[in-house]
Amino acid sequence: MGAFVVLYLVVPVPQGNAQAKLQSNVFKYSDGTVMARTGKVNREIVDLSEVPRGVQRTFVAAENKTFYKDQGVDLKGTARGLFNTLSGKGRQSGSTITQQYVKNYYLNQDQTVTRKLKELVISLKVDRQKSKDDILAGYINTSYYGRGAYGIQAAAQAYYGKDARDLTVAQGAYLAALLQAPNQYDWAIATDEGKRLAKDRWNYVLDNMVEEHWLDAGKRQAMTFPVPQRPRAAAGLEGQDGYVVQAAKDEVMRDEHLTDAEFESGGWTITLNIDKKKERDLQDAVQAQLNDRLDPKTRRVDGDVQAGAVSVDARTGAVVALYGGRGLTEHWTSNATRRDYQPASTFKPVILAAAFEDHAKTQDGRPITSDTIYNGNSRRPVVGSDIPFAPPNEDGVSYGQITVQKAMNKSVNAVFAQMGIDVGMDRVLQTAGELGMDVKDLPVVPAQTLGSMGASPMEMAGIYATLDHHGRKVTPQIVKSATHQGAPVDLPEAIGGQAISREAADAVTSVLTGVVNDGTGSAVRDPEQAVAGKTGTSDENKSAWFSGYTPKLVTSVGLFGEAAKSRTTSDGKAIRQGQHVSMAGAGGLSRVDGASWPARIWAAYTFKAMGAPSDFDLDTDLGDGIAPPPDPAGSAPAQSPSQSPSAPPSDTAPPSAPPSETAPPTPSTTPPSTPPTTPPTAPPPPSDSPLPNDPGPGRQDGN
Repeated sequence: MGAFVVLYLVVPVPQGNAQAKLQSNVFKYSDGTVMARTGKVNREIVDLSEVPRGVQRTFVAAENKTFYKDQGVDLKGTARGLFNTLSGKGRQSGSTITQQYVKNYYLNQDQTVTRKLKELVISLKVDRQKSKDDILAGYINTSYYGRGAYGIQAAAQAYYGKDARDLTVAQGAYLAALLQAPNQYDWAIATDEGKRLAKDRWNYVLDNMVEEHWLDAGKRQAMTFPVPQRPRAAAGLEGQDGYVVQAAKDEVMRDEHLTDAEFESGGWTITLNIDKKKERDLQDAVQAQLNDRLDPKTRRVDGDVQAGAVSVDARTGAVVALYGGRGLTEHWTSNATRRDYQPASTFKPVILAAAFEDHAKTQDGRPITSDTIYNGNSRRPVVGSDIPFAPPNEDGVSYGQITVQKAMNKSVNAVFAQMGIDVGMDRVLQTAGELGMDVKDLPVVPAQTLGSMGASPMEMAGIYATLDHHGRKVTPQIVKSATHQGAPVDLPEAIGGQAISREAADAVTSVLTGVVNDGTGSAVRDPEQAVAGKTGTSDENKSAWFSGYTPKLVTSVGLFGEAAKSRTTSDGKAIRQGQHVSMAGAGGLSRVDGASWPARIWAAYTFKAMGAPSDFDLDTDLGDGIAPPPDPAGSAPAQSPSQSPSAPPSDTAPPSAPPSETAPPTPSTTPPSTPPTTPPTAPPPPSDSPLPNDPGPGRQDGN
């Protein structure tokens, strides 16, 4: 108590300094040239009399119901915050409106014991020196609301296109709710979970107002959530730069554990890994190979096609190019970092990596290698799973007995579904996490073998970069260096330890060269350049992918079906704007698959951006890149699935026709003059198990 009295006597109320500390943030290309400046203070101070009384009370209801009665501090909340700071348990505000105003206007956002003690003392003094209205006015005028808006007047314009004096109570409740998490609760960019939390917070504010008798219960019941208007991009950030800057900001905030307000207070100089030429090459490739071929005025589905891509230097982890969409003013969500679409068959290499890493065996005890033979019949029930699963192959094609190499080339779902069970789905998902996929809370079920989880091009680029870097973990980084207020900031390392062994990673790379040489990825085949990659087409054609790499450059391209406008289908089904929809028919194609536009974009960009050709340095004796095994000799198309996943019958063979996702010719290269495979040296092992009746064709995830 004596120490606190001394502290109270010696700590004065300082001059307000928040305005002086707000600076621009500067973003630079990798060569040091300036890309953009952001963070210019967007604030217009308004008198509290210009804010409707009901709107004022929304902030009190949201943050500090006892504001009009307390002495400016919450001793329990402050003690809790001090304890969490000292024990390293992270942030927890527990602050009154007065304390938050003091932090915004007199102090800073530092999470230190010294700052918290000063905040406590100054808050007590400010509460005695200023009226509650003055404190509330200062609070709502200094707080950060997201979208570059400081203060309620800028926020009212940013979210509702009106002055603060014209806000309704419902709109004020949303702005008050935003202060808890501006980026997460911004309706334009929020995930489904973020939108749910924003609505919950909005309801919480209004319910508190009813409880405090500031709002009539009947009026409260009649209120509907006031969806804010679409954001307007900051000047100079309308196109791809906006996506790049947002990705860099998110990375710094994550690595430095910053809030929006802390970052937007400015003073950051961030140099990006983005290569100006490669960025232009990627934009040009998307424009020439996709956008120029779409005509939404003629075909409505063409307007539903969204593209995203990320290119990474596997040796350093640097994100050298990023494509987020048609432009920030046209499509606010970045397609490069969104993870709400299925990666489909681009997940199959992860299953194979888990098999190689664990030296896994089939159900009958044979080691899984690139020449292991599986039953590739469509809808063949997997064996050894507690959960029944019989996935269809693309277009219902049955392949009979087929090697793992050929199954990867043709993207045979039946084979990799069984392989996932053979390895163990828990180990498959664990390997996915080690390679860089976010697998938290994913159910451990056989359906995950179809790539049914969500993933972003950024995420898939990291996984494939890890394979390219011989199994060493690569975490894509868009930020090269950063300083704050002139002081350098330590950034995490992009290259980590071994996620999987070099032998396993190189074996997967070798197999993936077969997808390009003799499979669904032949659109990117080049006679001089070694390429490994995988196509992917999700159920109902809602996403299509090509993720591939050379020894120097890894790029993941994704196309996503997203309804451009709300509409009603011919059968009366309502489709809302932003809903996942099929891309079938876009550009006149019956199906937009990974071998079409995604592969063409990849090839047009990569062969221009990567420089001189190079070969993979692989430590493996498996896969197409070494000496690919052929299909089992003397077999014919199977008519029914096998109960044994690995024992091949002697009278079956793969079909003569590949799946319908055939690869178009590459726009910039010519195929090799020699065939990519070699004759067999030994026949496949004999079969001793008959095949039961085939349950019939069907299609789900494709190549």
